[in-house]
Amino acid sequence: MDSAFLGVPGVDAWLFAELSAAAFATTMFGVVVGTAGGLVLLGIMAFVFPPAILVPVHTFVQLGAGASRAVMLRRWVLRPTVIPFAVGAAIGAAAGARIFVALPETWLQGILGVFILVVTWLPRFGRVGSERGRFALLGAASTFLGMFVSATGTLVAPFVLSASPDRRNHIATLATLMSIVHIAKLVGFAVLGIAVGAYLPLVAAMIATAALGSWVGAVTVERMPERAFRLILQTILTAMAVRLIWIAAAGWL
Repeated sequence: MDSAFLGVPGVDAWLFAELSAAAFATTMFGVVVGTAGGLVLLGIMAFVFPPAILVPVHTFVQLGAGASRAVMLRRWVLRPTVIPFAVGAAIGAAAGARIFVALPETWLQGILGVFILVVTWLPRFGRVGSERGRFALLGAASTFLGMFVSATGTLVAPFVLSASPDRRNHIATLATLMSIVHIAKLVGFAVLGIAVGAYLPLVAAMIATAALGSWVGAVTVERMPERAFRLILQTILTAMAVRLIWIAAAGWL
């Protein structure tokens, strides 16, 4: 069996097809439920790639998925959030790993879990302060963390949900803001000299199938009641937050 299909190291034709299908399925899932698609894809890809390759490749794919979703739903983007978030993202990418690596992973997981629960179920907390300041800080935090954990859409999602009057505002704005995060991260990886050129055929295929998943998900969500969308999103965010807290608690004991 060819272990370098189209020159991609360690990826044969079957795995190439499976990862492309996973990009489609997780992107569609992420659009329909409002978040978590990138995190699910990250978990799948973690079985295949080492961290040094996993995070940059995953970032490329998520940029393609998010950008396609943002373009399809561009009229629903909450534009006042974009520039402050982008400024914060640039700062977060430049900050690097110095402070982050000093934090024990269990503490970080616990703090994030509690934070996500509070913002999800107390939406007023997600609207504290001015919108510009809030999204600037969010851009910095999500990009800073994203350099190391890759999928930070779960952190951004509750804030976008709090600011969104309609489910399509949430989907379009989250896609736009996360695309900014991914661009900032890729610039950071380039500065660090991390190259993934050999993986570009796989990246291109996964971006194409993710774009298709974005379209299918967008069509599906148009037919979904607003209340059902918000309930599903809150349930998923809650489950992910509880899991983070559980893992953190296990590490403390």
